[in-house]
Amino acid sequence: MSQPVRRIIHIDMDAFYASVEQRDAPALKGQPVAVGRSQERGVVAAASYEARKFGVRSAMPSVVARRKCPHLVFVPPRFEVYRAVSAQIHAIFARYTPLIQPLSLDEAYLDVTNPLLPRPSATAIAQEIRAAILAETGLTASAGISYNKFLAKLASDYRKPNGQFVIPPKAGAEFVATLPVSTFHGIGPATAARMNALGIYTGADLKAQTLPFLSQYFGKAASFYYGIARGEDHRPVEVDRPRKSLGKETTFEQDLHTPDALLAALTNLANMVWRACGKRHISGRTVTLKLRYADFTQLTRSTSLQTLVQNEAHLTETGRFLLTPLLPLVQGVRLLGLTLSALDSTENPATETQLSLLPDL
Repeated sequence: MSQPVRRIIHIDMDAFYASVEQRDAPALKGQPVAVGRSQERGVVAAASYEARKFGVRSAMPSVVARRKCPHLVFVPPRFEVYRAVSAQIHAIFARYTPLIQPLSLDEAYLDVTNPLLPRPSATAIAQEIRAAILAETGLTASAGISYNKFLAKLASDYRKPNGQFVIPPKAGAEFVATLPVSTFHGIGPATAARMNALGIYTGADLKAQTLPFLSQYFGKAASFYYGIARGEDHRPVEVDRPRKSLGKETTFEQDLHTPDALLAALTNLANMVWRACGKRHISGRTVTLKLRYADFTQLTRSTSLQTLVQNEAHLTETGRFLLTPLLPLVQGVRLLGLTLSALDSTENPATETQLSLLPDL
């Protein structure tokens, strides 16, 4: 018996943080708004559509954003408000399906192949959800509807803001063929650049490559790339999607120039990461240090341990191990980050020490 065609919706709130601020402060409506700090070391967390017309984007340094849009209005972030609104939105999703995979506060995948409420189509469900979000939160959302997650994500960008778009099964491969690979979710800037260097610019170019060729250059990700070029993506909507990493980073008001200052900042980051781990009863085996210099050059260094990180001191020392080869500093440091990945539960650690004593096989 053949499996039914899946019906996947990707909901993406429109300029979420900035839209919440414009909703709560009517004077900001129609204004170019950036959520973030306007100080020299500030970074834009989100930009309204009015600000985007000037080229202002999230993750952009505030000084650059101000240069692009001199009359830009900066608003400090209110994450507790965004989380509360996100909870409202997810409660709306739950009326239609229990199969919800949040990607962030402002977007999620929904599998409505077997919805809780009888509706004629996924398109109708997406329309209802967007209407409910507008009525109950005063915010707009865009939706993409398709037979897999990859295409639903692409579709949600196609009619932004405040729109929706459907990619039916017969149109998936054709739709992908004309798009630049740089627009594909799952292909970041570095991978897109590598593809471009190999003559792969569009979905059609990607489809023309054999799986062995892609495996040679992209390793384990090759099968995913091979599939999406044909409009195929079999990944399920993961309700309890496991967290892959926990990390913290800090942008300094003034560049750090001394090892002592940098080590103090690292110690503080390790404390915050370990506290977050404690709340979730998890730890990890891979520690990654991120360092951004004053000229925005960025370095990352990682190490994987045989056992889970045991405590905060262990995490701090591993971070120091990664940092030490970068000293003395070649220039000031504007940002430092520390991330723990390859996560696992710490609630049953009994075998952890025993395993570390076993000889290599």
